[in-house]
Amino acid sequence: MANPGDVVEILLPVALERTYSYRVPFGIVLMPGDVVRVTLGPREVVGVVWDGDGVLPASSNRLKYVEERLALPPVSEHMRRFIEWVANWTLTPRGMIMRMALRAPELPPEKPRLGYRYKHEPERITPARRRVIAHLADGFVHEKRALIEATGVSPGVVDGLVDAGALEPVALPPEPAALMPDLDYSAASLNEAQALAATSLQQAVAARRFSAALLEGVTGSGKTEVYFEAVAEAVRQGGQALIMLPEIALTNQFLDRFAQRFGVRPAEWHSGVNAGKRARLWHGIAKGEVAVVAGARSALFLPFADLRLIIVDEEHDSAYKQEDGPRYNARDMAVVRARLVDAPVVLASATPSIESRVNADRGRYGHITLPERFGGRALPAISAIDMRTGGPERGKFIAPGLATAVRQALEAGEQALLFLNRRGYAPLTLCRKCGHRFQCPNCTAWLVEHRFRKSLVCHHCGHLAPVPRNCPSCEGEDTLTPCGPGVERIAEEVAGLFPDAHTVILSSDVHGSAERLKQELDTVAKGEANLVIGTQLVAKGHNFPHLTLVGVVDADLGLGTGDPRAAERTFQLLGQVTGRAGRGDRPGRALLQSYDPGHPVMQALMSGDKESFYTREIAIRAKAGLPPYGRMAALTISDEDRGKAEGFARALVKVAPFDAALRVLGPAEAPIAVIRGRHRMRLILQAPREFALQDYIRAWLAAGPKASGQLAVEVDIDPMSFA
Repeated sequence: MANPGDVVEILLPVALERTYSYRVPFGIVLMPGDVVRVTLGPREVVGVVWDGDGVLPASSNRLKYVEERLALPPVSEHMRRFIEWVANWTLTPRGMIMRMALRAPELPPEKPRLGYRYKHEPERITPARRRVIAHLADGFVHEKRALIEATGVSPGVVDGLVDAGALEPVALPPEPAALMPDLDYSAASLNEAQALAATSLQQAVAARRFSAALLEGVTGSGKTEVYFEAVAEAVRQGGQALIMLPEIALTNQFLDRFAQRFGVRPAEWHSGVNAGKRARLWHGIAKGEVAVVAGARSALFLPFADLRLIIVDEEHDSAYKQEDGPRYNARDMAVVRARLVDAPVVLASATPSIESRVNADRGRYGHITLPERFGGRALPAISAIDMRTGGPERGKFIAPGLATAVRQALEAGEQALLFLNRRGYAPLTLCRKCGHRFQCPNCTAWLVEHRFRKSLVCHHCGHLAPVPRNCPSCEGEDTLTPCGPGVERIAEEVAGLFPDAHTVILSSDVHGSAERLKQELDTVAKGEANLVIGTQLVAKGHNFPHLTLVGVVDADLGLGTGDPRAAERTFQLLGQVTGRAGRGDRPGRALLQSYDPGHPVMQALMSGDKESFYTREIAIRAKAGLPPYGRMAALTISDEDRGKAEGFARALVKVAPFDAALRVLGPAEAPIAVIRGRHRMRLILQAPREFALQDYIRAWLAAGPKASGQLAVEVDIDPMSFA
């Protein structure tokens, strides 16, 4: 506790590791975790009282005073330790991590809420007015919005009844940040395997201590219903639960499934929630008024008052890795936060990450399996189309065998999905006459044609240019040719093959907004579209009960890279997308268009023997000393001047402390050498699992040349992307 006149250490949201010393003014007593406002140079900033040693510095008489303590819940000791842990692991200044934990502190003024109660019949009655009066005959107070939705009248009808004195306005209490789940709203219908799994998770929650469990079940096995019972147990005990999802902004189906079980939707936390709602949620979570949160990776930094359970759904998904700013993996940090608050964490997936499988095999995580689909439904039969012998004619991308299968599905009144993990119309446009290729002026990347938008787009910096009529190099007319397919080009081919099909394209580039994309996903789930063309977002745990056929247009797409996780990612992506088929009453099948159907990934998918894939991939990782059997880090040095970036990288390598256990690879240009006008050099570090990699990098950077000007050094511990 710090009394007036004492000195406190304040952690500020700046990119420096140190805290700042301030004096406590008279009339205020401060404790570690209190949120305060202080002056930093010419501006005021919000910071947090941090744990200090309480020693007065020699220049303490010149210290500034804390301006005020804000009326916000203090940052708990658990959260402060979590911030310290994430900062130390990612080699990020603590203030930048703390800023993520204070993203919505300002609570906006509460807008008054009004309801209306029937008072007496008006002098003038109309059919619309009569519908409103009939709806209010129950004697209860109804909000205006609810009245309009229930009766189908315009707002003016309700206003007219109020002006006529027929309706009495009634002040309503503030709307809660989120409604409390009804644990008994709908009893779960679980099979024997699900019931055993749910009991195991409920017992972990009831134990009130840290544990980690991998919940592995085939697609459609009902993993969500199982962990809902663990959520119910956490709420039953008076605690809170966090459910993390990789694409929460698009998962209407998940929210609906939660409402079917608990009567209400969970609180949502993601970038699509408006600022006022986020602020009310933040405060409600801090006060313990919000019981269940479904959120993106940033939800991990919310100020839970009594967090009893963390669920990481689709734990294998690379979207959990933050690639900008602090580079943390939310899946791994969820395990850390659960340990700090002494709560269980559940990692759920049909295709777990290699890291999680190894942790389960070693006994560090519990391993709960659901080997069969719910309701006894069969997994889809998967086979390959060898594109070397059965491929399409020149200029086409859908093989005759796949086209026939789609036609049969449509004629049977079923739904088909064509999957291609490439946005736009074509990944490259070139001139047939002079060979000119359209490249981004800011990045070493080809511009992707988006024919629906009539634009050439860079998927790295967002550069946008119109599609020209003539070649800008040789001015040739009608010489520009798109090379390769994207989902828009597949849609064009589909329109010629199946002109009567109701086709929907599921790609973030086509629809523009998350809300529009959610509407399209609902259209597919309801069976209102019978032919779907989609990118990887269709593999994000969606349930399409009418879908019986999945055709993967280019199954080899993710395998031709130097990424050590290429095989794992391809297996996971194709396993997830083929798992969308046959989840309803009719059996499903999947066809993989591949130029290498004998590849171990393809063989594992077709045989249904995923254990053979994991056994092989784990053995390769162990032999090469790759994660989780070794450690990796990437250092990216970037500058607007290529020479400066390369020179700095070479100077940094020269002062790297020697350690026989460590390999420093590079410097070399990053695969995408320029992004947003910045030249990028890459260093890769590889070390044994027990090696203190962060300590090594911290000492190395301290001894090396200092970055200045526009030069930047980014550190990525356990990199997921090698672009």
